[in-house]
Amino acid sequence: MTTFSALGISKSIMKALEKMGFEEATPIQEQTIPLGMQGKDVIGQAQTGTGKTAAFGIPMLEKIDQDQKRIQGLVVAPTRELAIQVSEEIHRLGKFKGVRTLPVYGGQHMDRQIRALKDGPHIVVATPGRLLDHIRRKTINISGVHTAVLDEADEMLNMGFIDDIRDILKAIPEQRQTLLFSATMPKEIRNIAETLMKKPEEVKVKSKEMTVSNIDQFFVEVHEKQKFDTLTNLLDIHAPELAIVFGRTKKRVDEVTEGLHARGFRAEGIHGDLTQGKRMSVLNKFKHGRIEVLVATDVAARGLDISGVTHVYNFDVPQDPESYVHRIGRTGRAGKAGEAISFITPREMPHLHLIEKTTKSKVQRMQAPSIDEARRGQQQITVEKLVSTINKKDLQDYRETASELLNDYDSVTIVAAALKMLTKERRNAPVTLTSVAPVSVKGSKGGKGGKKFHRNDKRNNFNRKGKSGGRNRKFQNKRPSNNKGNRQQG
Repeated sequence: MTTFSALGISKSIMKALEKMGFEEATPIQEQTIPLGMQGKDVIGQAQTGTGKTAAFGIPMLEKIDQDQKRIQGLVVAPTRELAIQVSEEIHRLGKFKGVRTLPVYGGQHMDRQIRALKDGPHIVVATPGRLLDHIRRKTINISGVHTAVLDEADEMLNMGFIDDIRDILKAIPEQRQTLLFSATMPKEIRNIAETLMKKPEEVKVKSKEMTVSNIDQFFVEVHEKQKFDTLTNLLDIHAPELAIVFGRTKKRVDEVTEGLHARGFRAEGIHGDLTQGKRMSVLNKFKHGRIEVLVATDVAARGLDISGVTHVYNFDVPQDPESYVHRIGRTGRAGKAGEAISFITPREMPHLHLIEKTTKSKVQRMQAPSIDEARRGQQQITVEKLVSTINKKDLQDYRETASELLNDYDSVTIVAAALKMLTKERRNAPVTLTSVAPVSVKGSKGGKGGKKFHRNDKRNNFNRKGKSGGRNRKFQNKRPSNNKGNRQQG
C-alpha cells in the first residue's frame, strides 16, 4: 500500500488526513485518487468499507476554488444517512482548505435548504429525489459543477432511482468529471457509464478473505480515554513473549511507546519517520527478545516476518478490513496459535461487524480487565516461575535457610513475601494520549428512519408529476426488504 503523502496531495488536505488519523491509502484510494486528480472519469467497483469517500472526495476537493461561492462538486447518495455522513467526512477532509459542504435530503424543510443553498456551498451531497426537486424548482444552481459523484449506484438502482440519476446527470454541464462507485455492476449501471461518462477508467477492488485460521480473535469495547489502561492491564495478564501494538498514526505510536516506558514495559516504536538504520535496530531487538512490545503503524509493519509473535493488539482499529487481515497475520505463524485483540470504541461497533462480514470470521467479545485482575496476572506469572524452580529440584543449598525462616514465620507469610519480592509491580504512572477520531461508519439503511426517508423522498418528487400512486408502488416493490446492516464510512 501507499502513503497519502506519496499521492501528491496538497498540504491542507494532508493536514486534515493526519488530524483524522489516516496515513496509508486503501487500495481503492491508492488507485482512484491519482486518476481523479488527472481529471479522468472513474468507475470504481468496491465493497463498502474500502474507503470510497476519501477516494472521490480528495480529487474533488483538490479542484475546488474556495474563493468562488458556488457549487462546484456534487455527490449523489441513496439515503439521508449516507448523504449526511459523506458530507461530514468531506467537510473534515476540506476543513483546512476552507471548503463548505452541504447535505441535502428529503424530510428537511425545503425553505431551510433553499436558504442554505443560497449561502454558496462548494460541495453538495444529496439524495436523488430531493436534488431533482431543487433542480426543477430552480432553487439549486449546478451550472458550475465540475465534478459529479454517484455513490453506491447499485443501491440507488435497487431503490428505483435509476431514471432520476439519468435526469440529474443530464442537468449537470457536459464538461464535467464523473466518478461512479458501485459494489456490483448490473447492466443499468453499465449503461449509465457508457452513455453519460467519458472513457471512464475502471478500478476494481476485491476484499480479501481471511487466510489465517489459527488466530483467536477478540475485541474489547472501550472508550478512547480508557484504551491505554486497558492495554497495560491486558499485557500484564497475557504476559506475551512478543507483542505488536498497532496505532493509526506516527504520533500515536510515539505516545503509546512513551506511555509503555512510563509503566515499566520494554517497548519500542517504528513508523515511517524513522531512518532505515533505526528501524532495523528496533526490529533486531524485538526479534531477539530485548524488547517485549513493538508499537507500529501499518506502513512500518508492512513486510514484517517475525516468528514468535504471540499477541497482536489493534490499539486503533484500521480503516479497512484488508489492513485488519494484514495486521493480525503478524501472529499465528508457522503453525503456532496466536491471539489478536482489537480495541473498539462504541461508535466503531458497526465497523467491527463489517470486518467480520468481510473476513468471514467471528470476533469474540472480551471484557476489559480491571487493575486487580492485571495485578493477579502478574502474580500468576511469579507463581509459574516458582513452580518451575521447584520442579527443577535444585534447592539443596537453600533448605537450611528456609527451615530457619519457618521457625520464625508461618509458611503462607514466607510464600507471600517471596511473591511480593519477585512480582513485577507495575508503575502506575499517569499517561495521557492525544485522541484519535473513531473510524467513521455509515448508518443503517434498514432502520425506521431510513424507510421513512425513502418514502418521503420519492413521494415528494412524484406527487408533482401527478403519478404518485403508480410510481410509489413501483418504488416500494423495488426497495429491498432485507436489512443491509451498517456500512463503513468510506
